[in-house]
Amino acid sequence: MIKDIELSQFRGREFCWRCRQPGEGCYCAQLRPFDPQIEFVVLIHKIESRRRIATGRMSNLLLKRSTLIEGDQFDDHPQVNEIIGRPDIFPVVLYPGAGSVDLTSAPLDLLEKIAPGGKRLLVFVIDGTWSTARKTMRLSQNLGRLPRVCFSPRRESQFQVRKQPAAYCLSTLEAIHETIELLGESQGFDTASREHDHMLKIFSVMVERQKLFVPHEPRAGR
Repeated sequence: MIKDIELSQFRGREFCWRCRQPGEGCYCAQLRPFDPQIEFVVLIHKIESRRRIATGRMSNLLLKRSTLIEGDQFDDHPQVNEIIGRPDIFPVVLYPGAGSVDLTSAPLDLLEKIAPGGKRLLVFVIDGTWSTARKTMRLSQNLGRLPRVCFSPRRESQFQVRKQPAAYCLSTLEAIHETIELLGESQGFDTASREHDHMLKIFSVMVERQKLFVPHEPRAGR
């Protein structure tokens, strides 16, 4: 996964306020932002935003046409409501549960019609623990009224420095990568190019580096 991005490639520098990494941990020089032909809005919980490895922030730096918004409830959030009201997009929320369309088993013709009338698909992603994500959905009626999509994870999370509540609970970055893998082709993105795999490569490098400083058992997380 990380064979073409070595830890030694990261240049030493003072604390970077863009990626929130200190010294040689800055990965900004290795970023290769790409356009997945899907817009993503990452709603990052204020607790998550303070973490050194916040994969929602990392995703925002890697995705063109993505937006990062901090908060824990968005029902009366002006920017979120403005995005939902845009006439050029079709907004959905990446969130499992009753009524959510499982992208893993959905046929291609359904995926191609998921954004009607030539609108661009926009996916809201909640970045936080599962408990904070549930609370955000409960408090944000504007998000609750949107269509939901989900997927059936095909592999375990590689976020080895954060303990997951279940084996197949993914980090935000991994969840966005899987969404692009499943939806990208239907929205005009060439998944065969594997351009989106760069997300996982950057993520893997950061996890491996963090493991050097976390010899104890990982704490509970997303």
